[in-house]
Amino acid sequence: MSACSPASATVHDVLIVGGGLVGGALACALGQAGLRVAVVDHEDPARLVRPEYDGRASAVALTARNALAAVGVWTGVAPHAQPILDIRVTEGDSPLFLQYGAEVRDDRPFGWMAENRVLRRALLARMAALPSVTLYAPARLAELSRDTDRAHAWLDDGRTLAAALVVAADGRNSAVRRQAGIGVVDWDYGQHGIVCTVGHERPHRGIAHERFLPAGPFAILPLPGNRSSIVWAERADLAPAILAQDDEGFLAELRLRFGDFLGDLALDGPRFSHPLGLRLALRYVDRRLALVGDAAHGLHPIAGQGMNMGIRDVAALAELVVERHRLGLDIGDPAVLARYQAWRRFDNLLMAAMTDGINRLFSNRIPPLRLVRDLGLAAVHRMPPLKRLFARHAMGLAGDLPRLLRGEAP
Repeated sequence: MSACSPASATVHDVLIVGGGLVGGALACALGQAGLRVAVVDHEDPARLVRPEYDGRASAVALTARNALAAVGVWTGVAPHAQPILDIRVTEGDSPLFLQYGAEVRDDRPFGWMAENRVLRRALLARMAALPSVTLYAPARLAELSRDTDRAHAWLDDGRTLAAALVVAADGRNSAVRRQAGIGVVDWDYGQHGIVCTVGHERPHRGIAHERFLPAGPFAILPLPGNRSSIVWAERADLAPAILAQDDEGFLAELRLRFGDFLGDLALDGPRFSHPLGLRLALRYVDRRLALVGDAAHGLHPIAGQGMNMGIRDVAALAELVVERHRLGLDIGDPAVLARYQAWRRFDNLLMAAMTDGINRLFSNRIPPLRLVRDLGLAAVHRMPPLKRLFARHAMGLAGDLPRLLRGEAP
């Protein structure tokens, strides 16, 4: 135990470890409801203005957008977000395809694409505007103890915090999850995700393209202007050599997969790579602890649902915690945490199974399977009721929706 005394700790209701997209959204939801929230994040907020901060963009489903709007964040994102109006799914150079358009989305976008730095800036601005939210950044958690009554945290700069509930939002390699002894199911796909942004001559018209190639899926996702975000799954043994090329060599490899339907391409910013895998926590809760986002479930990016599943965690946990807080009851009570786990675990397992199955089905060169896949895409394309069902899932409208996902305050 640290020599620092818990008696000197700054007291909060909730301590969130990790101030990224999911942790930041939870802080806004709880802070808006009047809870005292501490957010500990290792990143310096000043990095958000730098182009090398994060080359990723996130697909924001309709329900996730509802949640961000309900906590006052979406107004800062909307001017820089691109609506997804159509989704086109193909396999390689096959003439058969599956397309979701206006006929299945009821004149609402399927979602929006927004760069991660845009989302982070909007979240930081909203947190700063909430007097009950305190951001400790850059800072790291040096030590954490959790007993039956309260949790105590020691930061690397010597400050001490106390809270009734700790939330781990510190990513796939969550240190808080490890410290709690929560095990994971871990699977390496043998793929690396190459991420970059490109500019192109022709407008994308709000169409998101998902192409299934033997090495893995290749997504072209529309951004504001004549720009698109690329999420390219490549074999782990080939990805480093592709990334090591100069810009022209990299673009040549990219064009082979991208095609020329949007005209000439140019890189718009740096390129990044990270290994792809499936990681699922064996449980989401422990004594005065809840896991959210990638700390609980790290999925393949094939369906663009990573952040959206994290926002669904946020919506469920916020609703349960705010309800207890308003009644003057213990927000870290085991019964509350058990309800959270029961609400979210099956939904996340279902999405993990779906993304894993799709990746395994399409990431191979087996001819009979390719014929079945192509015919399946074409068949679904001609079945509007089934397309509407899939579209509802893509928009986040399926299942038991917490109030935030319906655009209501928790």
